[in-house]
Amino acid sequence: MVKAEVPDMSSMGQPVSLTKAAAAAWNRLRRSFAPRSPYRIGDAVVADDPFKGRREGVVVFRQGASVGVDTAHGVFFYDHRQLKQLD
Repeated sequence: MVKAEVPDMSSMGQPVSLTKAAAAAWNRLRRSFAPRSPYRIGDAVVADDPFKGRREGVVVFRQGASVGVDTAHGVFFYDHRQLKQLD
């Protein structure tokens, strides 16, 4: 199979500075302690919010502590603390 694009060989094997490596390691460490949602994409959940109401749906989006729930009325975004597993 012939590829339409050829990778630029001049950028491969370039040395990495110590500051960039340290910054990347620091960012990985910082992200590991950030709040994360315990729900996975595809989990059935019940979302209970005093402003949006109570809705049942499936988790379709996850980013940090925010979870997108696909319901019959559309996709709503909740904090993971407002969700419960659907029995």
